[in-house]
Amino acid sequence: MTLRAIAFTLTLATLSLAIAKPALAEGGCPPGSYPIGGQGVQGCAPIPGATNSGTNKHPTPAGRWVKTWGALASAPNGASGASVGGRSKRDAVAEAVRLCGAVGCKVDFTYYNQCAAVYVPKAGRGGTSFGSSVTVEKAEEIASNRCVTDGGVGCYKVYSACTEPEFIP
Repeated sequence: MTLRAIAFTLTLATLSLAIAKPALAEGGCPPGSYPIGGQGVQGCAPIPGATNSGTNKHPTPAGRWVKTWGALASAPNGASGASVGGRSKRDAVAEAVRLCGAVGCKVDFTYYNQCAAVYVPKAGRGGTSFGSSVTVEKAEEIASNRCVTDGGVGCYKVYSACTEPEFIP
């Protein structure tokens, strides 16, 4: 082998090693990110809207879900109070009793992250019937059915509301 052939082979080998390096995105960052930083400080940040995996098309928002509570209270004289959106069961109960505003108010029903309904009969046996579910329609159906099952006649709705979890970013 001549000196010229050896030099050509070494040059070709050096070029193949340079080409065989793994491909990186701009600035040596992995796919889906771009270089950040200034002189002497270098890092990579995710490209907005890009994901690292093909299965997650939308980024997951950072934050947490917080339960919200509702409560219903009544007194022997017929006064009543209702609260929704309490950050704790204790807060919802205190608000319902405060809104009831009569001597002897007590909590009849509590619920969280859902809807509630209250039905009473026009006649017959039974008293106040409560229902809760993920939709107001389902909560009303449950309370109405309980009113009838308990012996109520002509049951009608006196209250319905929903309390939903809140997302805190």
